Amino acid sequence: MVDHPKTLKVAIIGGGPAGLGAAIELSKRPFIDWTLYEKKPVISEISNGLTVQRNTWRMLERMGAARHIKASDFFRPVNGHHTQHRLFSNGITGKLIYTSASKTDGGPPHHEPCRMHRAKLQQALLKEVDQTRVLTGKKLVDIVQLPSKKIRITFQDGFVDEVDLLVGADGIRSVVRRFAFPNHKISYTGASSYRTLVRSSDALAINGLPREVIFWHGKDANWVYTCPLGGDDFEITVRIKEPASVEHYSWGRKADPLHLRDSFADFCLPIQQLTDLVTDLQQFDYFAGPRLETLIGNEAVVLIGDASHPLSGAFGAGAGFALEDAFVLGAALEWAVANGGGLRDALSLFDDVRSPHYREIYGVLDVIAQQNAELAKRGLEVSQEIDARIGERWKSENDWMLYYDVSKLLSRWFGMLETDRITGRESVC
Repeated sequence: MVDHPKTLKVAIIGGGPAGLGAAIELSKRPFIDWTLYEKKPVISEISNGLTVQRNTWRMLERMGAARHIKASDFFRPVNGHHTQHRLFSNGITGKLIYTSASKTDGGPPHHEPCRMHRAKLQQALLKEVDQTRVLTGKKLVDIVQLPSKKIRITFQDGFVDEVDLLVGADGIRSVVRRFAFPNHKISYTGASSYRTLVRSSDALAINGLPREVIFWHGKDANWVYTCPLGGDDFEITVRIKEPASVEHYSWGRKADPLHLRDSFADFCLPIQQLTDLVTDLQQFDYFAGPRLETLIGNEAVVLIGDASHPLSGAFGAGAGFALEDAFVLGAALEWAVANGGGLRDALSLFDDVRSPHYREIYGVLDVIAQQNAELAKRGLEVSQEIDARIGERWKSENDWMLYYDVSKLLSRWFGMLETDRITGRESVC
């Protein structure tokens, strides 16, 4: 008979998809005593839509959250997840220059990509979480590693906790990452995203605004992204190249709708009419940093979600990546306990599975950056430059991470580790 393992005390910092996913996965392991700390007064989401990719659906089903999502909660184009890319030349005419579509891989139709409000995804995950273990209004202000290797965390209200494992699920400007990797820096990328919701019934009454997922491209790599969401929500997300001289924030602050209208005044009439509907606008400045060589630190800290790969809006799959991180973390902890290992073994396995994934994603971004730099040297007219840039950016071979099944990779790792145990070879972890 196997003795019940010693309780592992865990703190999860952040109540977004990464933190909630971790709470769900750790709840499945009875040897884990976890608490989730969220700095906001309630678990809530701001902003507008996100893409639920095939890999995201798989994780939502494994975590039980998919059952809380209704068809009316999202928008899925009838022709599949096609994204139109429209070009504006001289601010007057628009033409369809490219259509990207999710490839058919034989997967179930309910795993087809869709767009939904971030808050609806968050609430679906929250319904699978023991909310008695969620403490809100807890802003983390200090982290100290004790001689015992435990981590002491202190919050702004004076609350203190000591844990065996600290899970940083606190986003791009992660406090936990700054503790574990003090030399790692992120910086403003030179562009900002502005996001809002309007009523679909109002937006789709505009002549020339189809019920589709559309990028409307302009000069200086500025664009407008429009898409219906579930119910009567219609999202507007834009990218604007901004001066670096002003103060920037990585997560939402109120912005003036007039700035949105002025920035796209040379776009076609449907976009001008759409921006006229905007009354509430949030600004999200794009920040990014170099890839972390490892996602674990101090033998007691692990980073998941945006904290682990500090990139703003890469491939529209951040929620899926975050849930995959949470899934692997829970499985790695269970594997270590079942095989007589400890926390260090579990974190090593997690790192072996997830770090290569992010290394490959950064590799794709490096190739795209090189292509854009070479394109800038060609001196093309605006319309030609946009056409070429989109054709290079939206290549199907860059979509591999949306179809990747982390559970299959993890099963292969378990198989290799079991073979190592039987043969007596030194573990690769």
